[in-house]
Amino acid sequence: MRTQVAIIGAGPSGLLLGALLHKAGIDNIIIERQSGDYVLGRIRAGILEQITVDLLKEAGADARLKLEGTVHHSIDIGFKNQRHSIDVHGLTGGKVVTAYGQTELTRDLMEAREAAGLTTIYEAGEVSIHDFDGKQPLVRYVKDGQHHELACDFIAGCDGFHGVCRASVPKDAITEFERVYPFGWLGILAEVPPVSPHAIVYANSERGFALCSMRSLTRSRYYVQCPLDDKIEKWTDDVFWDEIRRRLDPDLASRIITGPSIEKSIAPLRSFVAEPMRFGSLFLAGDAAHIVPPTGAKGLNLAASDVKYLSSAFIEHYKEKTDAGLDSYSERCLRRIWRAERFSWWLTSLLHRFPDTGGFGQKIQEAELDYLVTSQAASTALAENYVGLPL
Repeated sequence: MRTQVAIIGAGPSGLLLGALLHKAGIDNIIIERQSGDYVLGRIRAGILEQITVDLLKEAGADARLKLEGTVHHSIDIGFKNQRHSIDVHGLTGGKVVTAYGQTELTRDLMEAREAAGLTTIYEAGEVSIHDFDGKQPLVRYVKDGQHHELACDFIAGCDGFHGVCRASVPKDAITEFERVYPFGWLGILAEVPPVSPHAIVYANSERGFALCSMRSLTRSRYYVQCPLDDKIEKWTDDVFWDEIRRRLDPDLASRIITGPSIEKSIAPLRSFVAEPMRFGSLFLAGDAAHIVPPTGAKGLNLAASDVKYLSSAFIEHYKEKTDAGLDSYSERCLRRIWRAERFSWWLTSLLHRFPDTGGFGQKIQEAELDYLVTSQAASTALAENYVGLPL
Protein backbone atom coordinates (compact mmCIF):
# COMPACT_ATOMS: atom_id res chain seq x y z
CA MET A 1 0.00 0.00 0.00
CA ARG A 2 0.92 3.62 -0.40
CA THR A 3 -0.41 6.89 0.99
CA GLN A 4 0.75 10.47 1.26
CA VAL A 5 0.63 10.73 5.07
CA ALA A 6 0.76 7.70 7.36
CA ILE A 7 -0.73 8.57 10.73
CA ILE A 8 0.26 6.37 13.66
CA GLY A 9 -2.41 6.47 16.35
CA ALA A 10 -6.20 6.79 16.17
CA GLY A 11 -6.66 9.00 19.21
CA PRO A 12 -8.04 12.54 18.92
CA SER A 13 -4.88 14.03 17.39
CA GLY A 14 -4.52 11.33 14.72
CA LEU A 15 -8.21 11.38 13.83
CA LEU A 16 -8.34 15.18 13.71
CA LEU A 17 -5.24 15.34 11.53
CA GLY A 18 -6.72 12.74 9.19
CA ALA A 19 -9.98 14.69 8.90
CA LEU A 20 -8.26 17.99 8.14
CA LEU A 21 -5.99 16.39 5.52
CA HIS A 22 -8.97 14.67 3.89
CA LYS A 23 -10.81 17.98 3.64
CA ALA A 24 -7.76 19.34 1.78
CA GLY A 25 -7.64 16.36 -0.59
CA ILE A 26 -4.54 14.79 0.97
CA ASP A 27 -4.59 11.00 1.19
CA ASN A 28 -3.92 9.48 4.60
CA ILE A 29 -4.17 6.13 6.38
CA ILE A 30 -4.35 5.73 10.17
CA ILE A 31 -2.72 2.76 11.88
CA GLU A 32 -3.75 1.98 15.48
CA ARG A 33 -2.49 -0.91 17.62
CA GLN A 34 -5.64 -1.05 19.76
CA SER A 35 -9.26 -1.72 18.83
CA GLY A 36 -11.70 1.09 18.22
CA ASP A 37 -13.64 0.13 21.35
CA TYR A 38 -10.46 0.33 23.42
CA VAL A 39 -9.71 3.82 22.10
CA LEU A 40 -13.24 4.93 22.96
CA GLY A 41 -12.90 3.44 26.42
CA ARG A 42 -10.20 5.90 27.46
CA ILE A 43 -11.68 8.40 29.93
CA ARG A 44 -9.73 11.60 29.47
CA ALA A 45 -10.12 15.36 29.17
CA GLY A 46 -13.30 17.29 28.69
CA ILE A 47 -12.53 21.03 28.39
CA LEU A 48 -12.04 22.42 24.87
CA GLU A 49 -10.47 25.74 23.98
CA GLN A 50 -12.07 27.74 21.18
CA ILE A 51 -9.18 26.78 18.90
CA THR A 52 -10.10 23.10 19.34
CA VAL A 53 -13.79 23.80 18.77
CA ASP A 54 -12.93 25.70 15.59
CA LEU A 55 -10.78 22.82 14.32
CA LEU A 56 -13.59 20.34 14.85
CA LYS A 57 -15.84 22.61 12.82
CA GLU A 58 -13.20 22.82 10.09
CA ALA A 59 -12.99 19.02 10.12
CA GLY A 60 -16.77 18.72 9.76
CA ALA A 61 -17.12 16.88 13.09
CA ASP A 62 -18.82 19.44 15.33
CA ALA A 63 -22.54 18.70 14.86
CA ARG A 64 -23.01 16.90 18.18
CA LEU A 65 -20.62 19.25 19.96
CA LYS A 66 -22.84 22.19 19.03
CA LEU A 67 -25.87 20.40 20.49
CA GLU A 68 -24.37 18.83 23.60
CA GLY A 69 -21.31 20.91 24.52
CA THR A 70 -21.71 23.22 27.53
CA VAL A 71 -20.06 26.63 27.37
CA HIS A 72 -18.26 27.81 30.51
CA HIS A 73 -17.91 31.56 31.05
CA SER A 74 -16.06 31.34 34.37
CA ILE A 75 -14.04 29.14 36.69
CA ASP A 76 -14.37 28.96 40.46
CA ILE A 77 -11.44 28.75 42.86
CA GLY A 78 -11.98 27.65 46.44
CA PHE A 79 -9.65 28.04 49.42
CA LYS A 80 -10.08 28.63 53.16
CA ASN A 81 -13.67 27.38 52.87
CA GLN A 82 -14.69 30.13 50.46
CA ARG A 83 -15.27 30.10 46.70
CA HIS A 84 -14.33 32.88 44.26
CA SER A 85 -15.42 33.21 40.64
CA ILE A 86 -13.04 34.26 37.86
CA ASP A 87 -14.99 35.85 34.99
CA VAL A 88 -13.07 34.24 32.14
CA HIS A 89 -15.49 35.54 29.50
CA GLY A 90 -15.30 39.14 30.67
CA LEU A 91 -11.55 39.20 31.31
CA THR A 92 -10.66 37.85 27.85
CA GLY A 93 -12.98 39.93 25.70
CA GLY A 94 -15.58 37.23 25.23
CA LYS A 95 -13.55 34.00 25.04
CA VAL A 96 -14.91 30.81 26.61
CA VAL A 97 -14.18 27.11 26.98
CA THR A 98 -16.58 24.26 26.21
CA ALA A 99 -17.18 21.14 28.28
CA TYR A 100 -17.36 18.11 25.97
CA GLY A 101 -15.83 14.75 26.80
CA GLN A 102 -12.81 13.50 24.88
CA THR A 103 -14.58 10.18 24.43
CA GLU A 104 -17.44 11.93 22.63
CA LEU A 105 -15.04 13.99 20.52
CA THR A 106 -13.18 10.82 19.53
CA ARG A 107 -16.45 9.09 18.65
CA ASP A 108 -17.48 12.03 16.45
CA LEU A 109 -14.18 11.96 14.57
CA MET A 110 -14.33 8.16 14.18
CA GLU A 111 -17.85 8.32 12.75
CA ALA A 112 -16.94 11.15 10.38
CA ARG A 113 -13.93 9.16 9.14
CA GLU A 114 -16.01 6.03 8.63
CA ALA A 115 -18.72 8.01 6.81
CA ALA A 116 -16.07 9.44 4.46
CA GLY A 117 -14.84 5.92 3.64
CA LEU A 118 -11.31 6.58 4.91
CA THR A 119 -8.96 3.79 5.93
CA THR A 120 -8.21 3.16 9.59
CA ILE A 121 -6.39 -0.04 10.47
CA TYR A 122 -7.21 -1.06 14.04
CA GLU A 123 -5.52 -3.83 16.02
CA ALA A 124 -2.31 -3.51 14.03
CA GLY A 125 0.45 -5.45 15.75
CA GLU A 126 4.24 -5.03 15.71
CA VAL A 127 4.01 -1.50 14.28
CA SER A 128 7.41 -0.13 13.28
CA ILE A 129 8.58 2.89 11.30
CA HIS A 130 11.58 2.92 8.96
CA ASP A 131 13.73 5.22 6.83
CA PHE A 132 12.13 8.42 8.09
CA ASP A 133 15.54 10.07 7.81
CA GLY A 134 15.35 9.63 4.04
CA LYS A 135 12.84 10.24 1.28
CA GLN A 136 11.08 6.87 1.31
CA PRO A 137 9.66 6.32 4.80
CA LEU A 138 7.89 3.06 5.50
CA VAL A 139 5.52 1.69 8.14
CA ARG A 140 5.41 -2.03 8.83
CA TYR A 141 2.73 -3.83 10.84
CA VAL A 142 0.98 -7.15 11.28
CA LYS A 143 -2.77 -7.52 10.82
CA ASP A 144 -4.65 -10.82 11.17
CA GLY A 145 -1.35 -12.70 11.06
CA GLN A 146 -0.26 -11.07 7.79
CA HIS A 147 2.73 -8.73 7.45
CA HIS A 148 2.08 -5.42 5.69
CA GLU A 149 4.10 -2.43 4.48
CA LEU A 150 2.78 1.08 3.99
CA ALA A 151 4.93 3.42 1.90
CA CYS A 152 4.34 7.15 2.38
CA ASP A 153 5.77 10.65 2.01
CA PHE A 154 5.47 11.54 5.70
CA ILE A 155 4.78 9.85 9.04
CA ALA A 156 2.73 11.64 11.71
CA GLY A 157 3.47 10.21 15.15
CA CYS A 158 0.19 10.65 17.03
CA ASP A 159 0.60 7.49 19.07
CA GLY A 160 0.93 8.89 22.57
CA PHE A 161 3.54 8.91 25.30
CA HIS A 162 4.21 5.14 25.10
CA GLY A 163 4.00 4.91 21.31
CA VAL A 164 6.55 3.61 18.83
CA CYS A 165 7.26 6.87 17.00
CA ARG A 166 9.23 8.84 19.59
CA ALA A 167 10.86 5.61 20.75
CA SER A 168 12.17 5.06 17.20
CA VAL A 169 14.16 8.31 17.17
CA PRO A 170 17.90 7.86 17.91
CA LYS A 171 18.62 8.85 21.50
CA ASP A 172 21.26 11.39 20.50
CA ALA A 173 18.77 13.20 18.24
CA ILE A 174 16.18 14.01 20.89
CA THR A 175 16.19 15.79 24.25
CA GLU A 176 13.57 15.00 26.87
CA PHE A 177 12.54 17.23 29.78
CA GLU A 178 10.44 15.77 32.58
CA ARG A 179 9.07 16.44 36.03
CA VAL A 180 7.07 13.79 37.90
CA TYR A 181 4.85 15.13 40.67
CA PRO A 182 4.73 13.43 44.09
CA PHE A 183 0.98 12.74 43.99
CA GLY A 184 -1.77 11.56 41.70
CA TRP A 185 -5.39 12.29 40.90
CA LEU A 186 -8.11 9.89 41.93
CA GLY A 187 -10.96 10.49 39.51
CA ILE A 188 -14.48 9.14 39.26
CA LEU A 189 -17.09 9.46 36.56
CA ALA A 190 -20.74 9.31 37.63
CA GLU A 191 -24.14 9.71 36.02
CA VAL A 192 -25.11 12.64 38.22
CA PRO A 193 -25.69 16.32 37.37
CA PRO A 194 -22.65 18.54 37.97
CA VAL A 195 -22.51 20.53 41.17
CA SER A 196 -21.66 23.61 39.09
CA PRO A 197 -23.08 23.29 35.55
CA HIS A 198 -21.47 26.43 34.15
CA ALA A 199 -18.04 26.52 35.80
CA ILE A 200 -15.16 24.23 36.69
CA VAL A 201 -14.41 24.32 40.41
CA TYR A 202 -10.80 24.11 41.64
CA ALA A 203 -10.26 23.73 45.38
CA ASN A 204 -7.17 24.11 47.53
CA SER A 205 -7.51 22.72 51.04
CA GLU A 206 -5.31 21.48 53.86
CA ARG A 207 -6.48 17.98 52.92
CA GLY A 208 -5.30 18.44 49.33
CA PHE A 209 -6.60 19.46 45.94
CA ALA A 210 -10.09 18.75 44.58
CA LEU A 211 -11.73 19.40 41.21
CA CYS A 212 -15.40 19.41 40.21
CA SER A 213 -15.97 19.20 36.47
CA MET A 214 -18.50 17.79 34.04
CA ARG A 215 -18.88 15.89 30.81
CA SER A 216 -22.51 16.86 30.25
CA LEU A 217 -25.50 18.15 32.19
CA THR A 218 -26.13 14.59 33.39
CA ARG A 219 -22.57 13.25 33.77
CA SER A 220 -19.93 14.56 36.17
CA ARG A 221 -16.20 14.06 36.64
CA TYR A 222 -14.66 14.62 40.08
CA TYR A 223 -11.08 14.37 41.30
CA VAL A 224 -9.14 14.46 44.56
CA GLN A 225 -5.40 14.57 45.07
CA CYS A 226 -4.05 11.33 46.51
CA PRO A 227 -0.67 9.67 47.21
CA LEU A 228 0.99 8.02 44.22
CA ASP A 229 1.00 4.64 45.97
CA ASP A 230 -2.69 4.75 46.89
CA LYS A 231 -4.78 1.71 46.04
CA ILE A 232 -8.04 2.16 44.15
CA GLU A 233 -9.62 -0.63 46.25
CA LYS A 234 -9.64 1.50 49.38
CA TRP A 235 -11.58 4.28 47.65
CA THR A 236 -15.15 3.06 47.78
CA ASP A 237 -17.70 5.46 46.34
CA ASP A 238 -18.81 6.49 49.83
CA VAL A 239 -15.23 7.19 50.92
CA PHE A 240 -14.64 9.31 47.82
CA TRP A 241 -17.81 11.39 48.21
CA ASP A 242 -17.05 12.01 51.88
CA GLU A 243 -13.51 13.09 51.10
CA ILE A 244 -14.33 15.51 48.29
CA ARG A 245 -16.98 17.19 50.46
CA ARG A 246 -14.32 17.85 53.11
CA ARG A 247 -12.17 19.66 50.54
CA LEU A 248 -14.92 21.99 49.28
CA ASP A 249 -16.57 25.01 50.85
CA PRO A 250 -19.65 24.08 52.94
CA ASP A 251 -22.19 25.50 50.48
CA LEU A 252 -20.80 23.59 47.51
CA ALA A 253 -20.32 20.42 49.55
CA SER A 254 -23.96 20.46 50.57
CA ARG A 255 -25.08 20.64 46.91
CA ILE A 256 -23.16 17.66 45.52
CA ILE A 257 -25.45 14.95 44.18
CA THR A 258 -23.78 11.58 44.63
CA GLY A 259 -24.22 8.32 42.79
CA PRO A 260 -22.41 5.11 41.89
CA SER A 261 -19.22 5.58 39.89
CA ILE A 262 -19.10 4.21 36.35
CA GLU A 263 -15.32 4.63 36.13
CA LYS A 264 -12.68 5.13 38.78
CA SER A 265 -8.92 5.44 38.35
CA ILE A 266 -5.76 6.97 39.77
CA ALA A 267 -3.58 8.94 37.34
CA PRO A 268 -0.01 10.13 38.03
CA LEU A 269 0.88 13.71 37.16
CA ARG A 270 3.89 14.64 35.06
CA SER A 271 5.25 17.41 32.89
CA PHE A 272 7.13 16.18 29.82
CA VAL A 273 8.47 17.70 26.59
CA ALA A 274 10.55 16.11 23.82
CA GLU A 275 12.57 18.37 21.51
CA PRO A 276 12.57 18.68 18.56
CA MET A 277 9.29 17.38 17.14
CA ARG A 278 10.53 16.73 13.59
CA PHE A 279 13.02 14.10 12.44
CA GLY A 280 13.27 14.09 8.66
CA SER A 281 9.88 12.94 7.41
CA LEU A 282 8.66 11.98 10.93
CA PHE A 283 6.60 14.55 12.85
CA LEU A 284 5.50 14.06 16.46
CA ALA A 285 2.19 15.50 17.68
CA GLY A 286 0.21 15.42 20.91
CA ASP A 287 1.18 13.15 23.78
CA ALA A 288 3.95 11.60 21.68
CA ALA A 289 5.84 14.86 22.19
CA HIS A 290 4.50 16.39 25.39
CA ILE A 291 2.50 15.72 28.55
CA VAL A 292 1.06 18.30 30.93
CA PRO A 293 -0.50 17.75 34.34
CA PRO A 294 -4.27 17.89 33.82
CA THR A 295 -4.75 20.85 36.16
CA GLY A 296 -4.80 23.41 33.36
CA ALA A 297 -6.88 21.31 30.90
CA LYS A 298 -4.21 21.72 28.22
CA GLY A 299 -3.36 18.19 27.05
CA LEU A 300 -6.03 17.67 24.41
CA ASN A 301 -5.92 21.31 23.39
CA LEU A 302 -2.15 21.28 22.88
CA ALA A 303 -2.56 18.19 20.70
CA ALA A 304 -5.15 20.08 18.64
CA SER A 305 -2.84 23.04 18.12
CA ASP A 306 -0.04 20.67 17.04
CA VAL A 307 -2.46 19.21 14.51
CA LYS A 308 -3.38 22.68 13.25
CA TYR A 309 0.27 23.52 12.62
CA LEU A 310 1.00 20.13 11.07
CA SER A 311 -2.06 19.95 8.81
CA SER A 312 -1.38 23.48 7.57
CA ALA A 313 2.24 22.52 6.87
CA PHE A 314 1.23 19.42 4.88
CA ILE A 315 -1.34 21.44 2.92
CA GLU A 316 1.30 24.05 2.08
CA HIS A 317 3.67 21.29 0.95
CA TYR A 318 1.19 19.62 -1.39
CA LYS A 319 -0.88 22.59 -2.56
CA GLU A 320 1.55 25.52 -2.50
CA LYS A 321 4.78 23.58 -3.05
CA THR A 322 6.53 25.16 -0.08
CA ASP A 323 8.14 23.46 2.91
CA ALA A 324 8.25 26.57 5.11
CA GLY A 325 5.54 25.18 7.41
CA LEU A 326 7.24 21.80 7.72
CA ASP A 327 10.58 23.43 8.48
CA SER A 328 9.11 25.67 11.19
CA TYR A 329 6.71 23.08 12.65
CA SER A 330 8.77 22.06 15.67
CA GLU A 331 9.74 25.61 16.64
CA ARG A 332 6.19 26.92 16.33
CA CYS A 333 4.72 24.06 18.35
CA LEU A 334 7.32 24.18 21.10
CA ARG A 335 6.84 27.88 21.75
CA ARG A 336 3.17 27.29 22.50
CA ILE A 337 3.84 24.02 24.32
CA TRP A 338 6.28 25.55 26.79
CA ARG A 339 3.83 28.34 27.57
CA ALA A 340 1.16 25.75 28.31
CA GLU A 341 3.66 23.70 30.34
CA ARG A 342 4.45 26.79 32.42
CA PHE A 343 0.76 27.49 33.06
CA SER A 344 -0.03 23.88 33.96
CA TRP A 345 3.00 23.67 36.29
CA TRP A 346 2.04 26.96 37.96
CA LEU A 347 -1.59 26.01 38.51
CA THR A 348 -0.57 22.58 39.79
CA SER A 349 1.93 24.15 42.20
CA LEU A 350 -0.68 26.64 43.40
CA LEU A 351 -3.50 24.22 44.12
CA HIS A 352 -1.94 21.00 45.40
CA ARG A 353 -0.62 19.99 48.78
CA PHE A 354 3.09 19.17 48.45
CA PRO A 355 4.55 16.76 51.04
CA ASP A 356 7.71 18.79 51.65
CA THR A 357 6.26 22.29 52.13
CA GLY A 358 4.20 21.85 55.29
CA GLY A 359 2.21 24.63 56.90
CA PHE A 360 4.40 27.37 55.44
CA GLY A 361 3.74 26.18 51.92
CA GLN A 362 0.00 26.09 52.57
CA LYS A 363 0.05 29.69 53.85
CA ILE A 364 2.03 30.85 50.79
CA GLN A 365 -0.49 29.17 48.50
CA GLU A 366 -3.38 30.85 50.30
CA ALA A 367 -1.67 34.24 50.06
CA GLU A 368 -1.12 33.82 46.34
CA LEU A 369 -4.69 32.62 45.83
CA ASP A 370 -5.95 35.66 47.74
CA TYR A 371 -3.92 37.90 45.42
CA LEU A 372 -5.16 35.99 42.38
CA VAL A 373 -8.85 36.45 43.13
CA THR A 374 -8.55 40.11 44.21
CA SER A 375 -6.23 41.41 41.48
CA GLN A 376 -7.73 42.02 38.06
CA ALA A 377 -4.28 41.77 36.47
CA ALA A 378 -3.62 38.37 38.08
CA SER A 379 -7.12 37.12 37.25
CA THR A 380 -6.71 38.26 33.64
CA ALA A 381 -3.43 36.37 33.30
CA LEU A 382 -5.14 33.21 34.58
CA ALA A 383 -8.13 33.71 32.26
CA GLU A 384 -5.99 34.33 29.17
CA ASN A 385 -4.05 31.12 29.69
CA TYR A 386 -7.13 29.11 30.62
CA VAL A 387 -9.04 29.89 27.41
CA GLY A 388 -5.88 29.23 25.37
CA LEU A 389 -3.16 31.49 24.08
CA PRO A 390 -3.44 32.42 20.38
CA LEU A 391 -1.75 30.33 17.72
